Amino acid sequence: MPTHLILTLLLGSVLSTQAIEPWKTLKLWPENAPGEQGDIGPEAPRPVRPGQKKVIRIGNVSVPTLSIFKPMKPNGAAVVICPGGGYSILAWDLEGTEVAQWLNGIGVTALVLKYRVPRRKNRPKHEAPLQDAQRALGLTRHNAKAWGIDPKRIGILGFSAGGHLAATAMTNFQKRIYPAVDAAEQASCRPDFAILVYPAYLVDNPTKTKLVPEVPVDKNTPSTIFIHAGNDPISADGSVQMWLALRRAGVHSALHIFPNGGHGYGLRPSEDPVSNWPKLAEDWLKRTGRLKDPHH
Repeated sequence: MPTHLILTLLLGSVLSTQAIEPWKTLKLWPENAPGEQGDIGPEAPRPVRPGQKKVIRIGNVSVPTLSIFKPMKPNGAAVVICPGGGYSILAWDLEGTEVAQWLNGIGVTALVLKYRVPRRKNRPKHEAPLQDAQRALGLTRHNAKAWGIDPKRIGILGFSAGGHLAATAMTNFQKRIYPAVDAAEQASCRPDFAILVYPAYLVDNPTKTKLVPEVPVDKNTPSTIFIHAGNDPISADGSVQMWLALRRAGVHSALHIFPNGGHGYGLRPSEDPVSNWPKLAEDWLKRTGRLKDPHH
């Protein structure tokens, strides 16, 4: 079964109704991914259960990949996309390929990361995915010229658990957490900016006022825009606390908390104003110089 679905997206002029195919899909690792034991079952889409949102859910990922979607009018910016799924599955279309289509519509090369899920035994939930994210960012920067990308305008975007993964990648770039495998490891794996949409797992103490230790924000953390709904069952406190930490570190960032919207909406439109977040993100990218208007 293909890992992306033909969908009509209704987000104004920023999206076309034509489905897109990846320009290319690469295996992240030349051999087995680091630490893999071969004890994960075969990769497969999960069936949609009654009452569930229609989403392509991919499970049992042990061979991570990077799918590259190129825009018609590239402006040099690129974004690595980390779909969510609780570190159990990946919401492949909702928080992956549909997001790539939006980014392509504003001239950005989109790279959808199929990172390892579910959580590996005896390893922190984010460890194997963080290896994949570091590898994806370094590989993108290493191939920037060949792929038509500005190596100084490579960002990361994550949803829910993918937001936590993006947060760990943007705060743990000083050193790879795996042995070097090729020349791509010589390129920096620091994203130049980040977009975190309803990120999960950022605070874990009862008062929700302290960031988890795997997100060590400092002055070198990339500038970020946060999108969250106040009634999200994944508390918006995580976005608030990380924004505050960035502010204290002197990193200018943006925070948008909406009263309603819940969780897991991706880019799919609704009556809630939070579904207009792609326009907020686009405007932020333009204001901060990371996005050149492809129409001018």
